Amino acid sequence: MTAPPAEPKEHRALRQIEQPPKISVKARLKNLRYEIPSTILGVLLFFLVILPIIFIVIAAFSTAVPRPGNAEVGSFTWANFAVLGTPEGIQSIINSLIIGAGAGILSLLIGAVLAFIAARTDAPWKRFIYITGIAPMFLPALVGALAWSILASPTAGHLNLFLEAIGIGSALNIYSYAGIIFVLGLYYAPYAFMLTYSSFSMMNADLEEAASVHGASLGRLFRTVTLPLSIPALAGAAILCFTLAMENFPVNAILGNPAGIETLPTYIYRLMTGDSQPNQAAGIAVALTLAVIVVTWFQQRVVNRKRFTTLTGKGNRPRPVPLRWLRWVATGFAMLYFLFSVVLPIGALIFTAMSKKVYVNTFADLFSGFSLDRIVEALSQADFQQSTTNSIIMALLAAGIGTIVAFMASYVRFRTTSKAGQLLEQVSMLPLAIPQVVLGMGILWGWLVLPFPVFGTLLLLVIATIAVNMPQGYRSVSSSMLQMDSDLEHSAVMLGANRLRALKDVTVPLMRTGLVSTLLLLLMLGLREMSAVLFVYTSDTRVLSILVFHSFENGSISYSAAISLIFVLLIAIVAVATQVIGIREKKAQAKTN
Repeated sequence: MTAPPAEPKEHRALRQIEQPPKISVKARLKNLRYEIPSTILGVLLFFLVILPIIFIVIAAFSTAVPRPGNAEVGSFTWANFAVLGTPEGIQSIINSLIIGAGAGILSLLIGAVLAFIAARTDAPWKRFIYITGIAPMFLPALVGALAWSILASPTAGHLNLFLEAIGIGSALNIYSYAGIIFVLGLYYAPYAFMLTYSSFSMMNADLEEAASVHGASLGRLFRTVTLPLSIPALAGAAILCFTLAMENFPVNAILGNPAGIETLPTYIYRLMTGDSQPNQAAGIAVALTLAVIVVTWFQQRVVNRKRFTTLTGKGNRPRPVPLRWLRWVATGFAMLYFLFSVVLPIGALIFTAMSKKVYVNTFADLFSGFSLDRIVEALSQADFQQSTTNSIIMALLAAGIGTIVAFMASYVRFRTTSKAGQLLEQVSMLPLAIPQVVLGMGILWGWLVLPFPVFGTLLLLVIATIAVNMPQGYRSVSSSMLQMDSDLEHSAVMLGANRLRALKDVTVPLMRTGLVSTLLLLLMLGLREMSAVLFVYTSDTRVLSILVFHSFENGSISYSAAISLIFVLLIAIVAVATQVIGIREKKAQAKTN
């Protein structure tokens, strides 16, 4: 028997090179150590986002819900989804679709038109138009709904009293489909404005210039070039406004309940609080969440069907569109929107809170005298003082912790080689697809079962606020981190600094502007938060948004107006601080450069 031929040396050397090097146990342990931060962060995000979703799904398919100290949830059932087939369930679905579609279209029209005027036209007062486009964001939709119920209620609304005084009669009824759509459209238009403004302002001028050279008129150029190129931003804005309107609770509750218009969020609230049917509420919550996910997926399909590259490396800017005699008409449109979204609502709150007459029967009664007594009385109320303290503490804690968590998630995603980076990013952005009322339900049930004494404390409201605002915090921090070159941090490490010191002395100081902006953004969102804390607050942990809502429900309109004015003032202070700090940071960076 002959021996097999010897393997040539060249083949043996090549085979040894192709074999992957063996990793020692020490190296494996070192690589595992690098995954510890992402593991800790993953556990934290699990308790913040994933666990509430799990409990909602469990409750939707069970005969019971978790109770304190007892994780038993009964037996499996499909019966909880039968509530969607009842007349009330079907009507709430129809109402949500009507209101969502109407508010989405209206907010898109207002926001996109304002964005086009501010970014692409030669209309006067463009700085004012830009401020107008974002100003209503600082007035919570809850307060806007309350103000418009004062302005346009069919019996004693201020605008109806004015119409009666001039002989027209009561023609407005805010407690209707049109009224709800109008208010939601007003206060979600800033989202459409922000999403479309950058698209219009960064559009490639060559494409429009080419159309003009070939004889296209202004109208045809807009229809065939400008508008098609804006499809991604327009589609994204439309879907966002549609989903926000569908899942909105406070506006639908304040304006819909008096008219008997029940949407899915208000139906969930009634099943949870009034009818004591939490499992059926969970079934509706799952259906609402799936609907939001499907709509978001459809929007992505629409956007990804074509290429929409409009910004090139040539550095050219789109030419301003000459409006000619329409210049002041465009500015007038912005002024009209500012009037309806900011001036009239704030004016209604001031008149209601400061009028000497509690009940107004004629338009002249509004000017019968003013006094600060009601505002002073509101400031002296124990429930107001406690709610204000709770709101400030909750917002500060949620903003601080939320900024840290968002920074950690963004750092793991963009500055490390951790395999969990993309997963952490997806979990951080997941609350965008979950209605806030639904996530609040899951947080309630999840933290009832967990062996941590947080239920009934302000910490549970902080947890809920961090969870629902996690996408905004993560997106804000990530945008700042992506603008900073990672070589700066790597250079510090190469010069002898450990990773933690490089992070503390290089990365964080260079990202100071972005981190402060994120902190203030989350602070403002925390002050406004209502839907997520709707099911987790107690009488000792009630916040200002809940106090405003309950005061209105109990018929204390003047007290609600006084609280709302102070509420808006707190948010305005944070908003102004954000702008001032941003301007100072830009000036400091300009001096450094």
